[in-house]
Amino acid sequence: MKPSLQLQIGQHLTMTPQLQQAIRLLQLSTLELEQEIQEALEANPLLEVGDDNDHETETHDIEIDYAAGELALQQANAGDSPMDIQANESIPDQLPVDTVWDDVFSGTSTTGLGSGGDDEDENLLEARNAIAPTLHADLIWQLNLTPFSELDRRIAEALIEAVDERGYLTIDIQDIRETLPHEYANEDLDDAEIEAVLHRIQQFDPPGVCARDLRECLLIQMGQWPDNQPWREKAIELVREYLSILAQHDYPTLQRKLKLQESQLREVIRAIQSLNPVPGSRLGYGSDTDYVTPDVIVRKKNQRWVVELNPDHAPRVRINTNYASLIRRADSSSDNNYLKNSLQEARWFIKSLQSRNETLLKVAHCIVEHQRGFLEDGPESMQPLVLRDVAEEVGMHESTISRVTTQKFMLTPRGLYELKYFFSSHVATNTGGECSSTAIRAMIRKLVGQEDLRKPLSDNKIADLLEAQGISVARRTIAKYRESLNIAPSNERKRLI
Repeated sequence: MKPSLQLQIGQHLTMTPQLQQAIRLLQLSTLELEQEIQEALEANPLLEVGDDNDHETETHDIEIDYAAGELALQQANAGDSPMDIQANESIPDQLPVDTVWDDVFSGTSTTGLGSGGDDEDENLLEARNAIAPTLHADLIWQLNLTPFSELDRRIAEALIEAVDERGYLTIDIQDIRETLPHEYANEDLDDAEIEAVLHRIQQFDPPGVCARDLRECLLIQMGQWPDNQPWREKAIELVREYLSILAQHDYPTLQRKLKLQESQLREVIRAIQSLNPVPGSRLGYGSDTDYVTPDVIVRKKNQRWVVELNPDHAPRVRINTNYASLIRRADSSSDNNYLKNSLQEARWFIKSLQSRNETLLKVAHCIVEHQRGFLEDGPESMQPLVLRDVAEEVGMHESTISRVTTQKFMLTPRGLYELKYFFSSHVATNTGGECSSTAIRAMIRKLVGQEDLRKPLSDNKIADLLEAQGISVARRTIAKYRESLNIAPSNERKRLI
């Protein structure tokens, strides 16, 4: 065998950088896209934010319409705080190394860190209030206002450190000694002293904090009731002695144990239900909310459902004509090459944004066409829909549809939903049709909402009621759907009303 040359012709797919960029932009959420556009504006001089007067440009134009949001806010903040420097002052050419700004200029920035005065105190106060409080920080703040000996303070700090986000103590009293600093490790501590510190912390706000279990949490809150609180003694007795029976909803046994009539027991339970079983969930703790903004908006106009992009996010992007005019075709200098490359990157970036929005609109239109019943009548009219159905209709791959529908949200007259919400498997009906699993969940929720709380519907009974409507669903499937809706079993839904 001797070496030879052969020529072969073939085709293969190549993942170009431009294609990678388009795919990456496609799977970004709205907030991530805003950040990506802002980074591109800072990195590429050929990109700029379009004027607000051009907002009437349609979405299929190369300059994609986004509201000026973040950039406008930054410009407004920059314009509201000018540097107050006297006109007759100027910066010397050379200054000593140890020169301080205030030694040279009498005027200072109204928003600078060294501005001092009432403005600084107000800014610091606003910054402090802007931080969402945490349960641990609140407990430490109350600890600093409470007189403790040095040893008791160390014990209190160890107890607070062991409180979880629910407000419960997650460590045994006997293990507190091991968490104390070394200088207190040899102290002759008994459990009674640690218990005394614990009881003082349990009087902190929110009521019921630092409890070791649910019973203690409720008893702490009941201890703060006034003496004339209706059914106070019976409620305390129920929680202290018969909380497990209450959890099983065994109301006849509770009536017999507490020697109460049904109406009286109802009042006692209502008083217990007014307590907070999770003190750490009080409003204000850990309230850093991640707000969801819609990518597309669906509304009804002239008896037709119209889908449009949300125009209130991310800045409008376009080519900077001033920089583009500086490019010379025959010039091969480094500066000219840099402008050429930047122009090409800017064009690809704008084209990728355009492709993203066109794809998102196509998929949203397809979803709306399939789910008109949901928009008109609610979740019970949701139709079965899978990624393959949409992919075949819009002429794209299923993986592309999956990227488009991930972390993308649609605002409808019925609420804000992720695009993936409209996809669900189907269950065959007795008439030969199909019913969406989302519609079945909605039916289960409706049946449970209409049930008699004295005799809640079991999973078998719900299956029989759906069978009467022509939908054959196994009991285990009903249980799975019920658990996904966070609906308790029938024995736990029983109420004394």
